[in-house]
Amino acid sequence: MGSIEIKRVYEPCSRGDGERILVDRLWPRGLRKRDAAIDRWEKDIAPTPLLRTWFGHRADRFTEFKRRYREQLKLNPAVTEILGAIGDRKATLLYAARDTAVNHAVVLAEFLKKSAARGPRRK
Repeated sequence: MGSIEIKRVYEPCSRGDGERILVDRLWPRGLRKRDAAIDRWEKDIAPTPLLRTWFGHRADRFTEFKRRYREQLKLNPAVTEILGAIGDRKATLLYAARDTAVNHAVVLAEFLKKSAARGPRRK
């Protein structure tokens, strides 16, 4: 498995980013598609609209959000797709949230790394 990093989508693109994958369900505000430097947009890997709305990027809900989002990811076929797309390359998961520590990309990166370490998912 390649390496997985996270980065705000508004930060400049760099050569070390590898495959740049937007993991937000909604397109980032104020960002033009031609300026985004995104290789893939994986909307379906993001939290459901209901969970995203409930969370509201509130730090006091982050622990419960992580638990709920991991449960969603366990059943989400997009996990297998994104792991296959990354393969042995480097990937940077892009997100729009302001808080670099309290956001779904943090949870997703950790989940993907653990999933890759366990090997292929069984159906």
